Amino acid sequence: MSQLALAALDPAPGPGPRTPRGLAVVETSIRAAMTGLGARLLEGLLDADPGHRGPHIECGARHRARFVAYRDKHLDTVLGPITLRRAYYHCPDCNRGLIPRDAQLDVVGVSLSPGLRTMIDRAGATVPFAQAAGLLTELAGITLDTKRVERAAEADGTKAAAALAEQTQAILTRQVVALPPAEPVPDMLYVAMDGTGVPMTPAETAGRSGKSPDGRARTREAKLAALFTQTRTDEDGYPVRDPGSCSYRVTLDPVDTFADLVQAEALRRGADHIRQLVVLGDGARWIWNLATARFPAATQIVDLFHAREHLHELADLLAFITTDPASWLTERSAELDAGDIEAVIRAARVYTLDGPKAADLDKALAYFETNAHRMRYAYFRNLGMFVGSGVVEAGCKAVIGARLKQSGMHWSARGATGIATLRCAHTSHHPNQTPHASAA
Repeated sequence: MSQLALAALDPAPGPGPRTPRGLAVVETSIRAAMTGLGARLLEGLLDADPGHRGPHIECGARHRARFVAYRDKHLDTVLGPITLRRAYYHCPDCNRGLIPRDAQLDVVGVSLSPGLRTMIDRAGATVPFAQAAGLLTELAGITLDTKRVERAAEADGTKAAAALAEQTQAILTRQVVALPPAEPVPDMLYVAMDGTGVPMTPAETAGRSGKSPDGRARTREAKLAALFTQTRTDEDGYPVRDPGSCSYRVTLDPVDTFADLVQAEALRRGADHIRQLVVLGDGARWIWNLATARFPAATQIVDLFHAREHLHELADLLAFITTDPASWLTERSAELDAGDIEAVIRAARVYTLDGPKAADLDKALAYFETNAHRMRYAYFRNLGMFVGSGVVEAGCKAVIGARLKQSGMHWSARGATGIATLRCAHTSHHPNQTPHASAA
């Protein structure tokens, strides 16, 4: 090995700069040798305890399983492949085998070590599976085919989603109670919600109507919540998000399931202890129904950017009849920023329209009439509150879209949920409002 390394490091012969030919080759070779040595050490360490616990053990169903033999399992690890020797037991009453050592090492039903699965999860949740396999080879010297990376990452994501659902129910039923936030307690907790379409396989959208020309759905909505805290405003009075305070929750399931996830995360983040809870969103009805049902004491705010978009649409609708459309929009924009939604509605109702135009006007104004109490922007700003839902909209793009909405992708609901859950876990900060078991 040393002679090969020295030869690779020798300067290349001939004219021109004399530089080492193969430092990268030497580095890779040494890494392979060291990880190979580590694999043998790991194998020997694990072989010291193959999980033999006597001639009989309990099977878990109050029966006695008897020792049969030692059986080998081929396991890929961060150090490379190893062979794991384990004691195999069989329960004649249950007619099933037991391998206690697999449970101890968290390798039941899998051929990847926990450490390697963590690496796969991180890579597979960050980039497409083929690229993830390439990164594992290039950065860690571990060669796995693309399909294996995909199956492992989606399986772990599915487990993570199931574990999160279990924790959610434990929090909501008060089996566990979140500890109070660390001092100093944040002043406000925001819950920003939005939805984004994820491209699905045809089987996942069968029978669903959508916006495609043929009326069929091509996507399913992933509902995303971003929760963050705010303690101060800047010198100009604008709110400042607390650093490292954002956590995410996502699901493709119906809104009730999403509501459970969001409410439990709010409780985990200290909603019972923080002075002010604020819900941010666009005009989607499901967001405000959820907010009213799960966070009745929260202040509800419609994202100002969405409100401005609707105002521009209203101005376009009336442009044919207003004497100076640009001035009309400028005046209404000032009223909107002031939170004087009634003035916006009065200015639009000045014009008498008939037929389809009248129906279009009623529809456009319904957005403002329904959400007027959520658009008191000057009042909210005086209180130092955020009036935009940019955090969750950025999350829809960066957390969901950047990984799940690339060209040519089509997901199963299980796969999309698993990878989205992993991405939320990887991008979330987890302030220390950790749930603990309730004494009740």
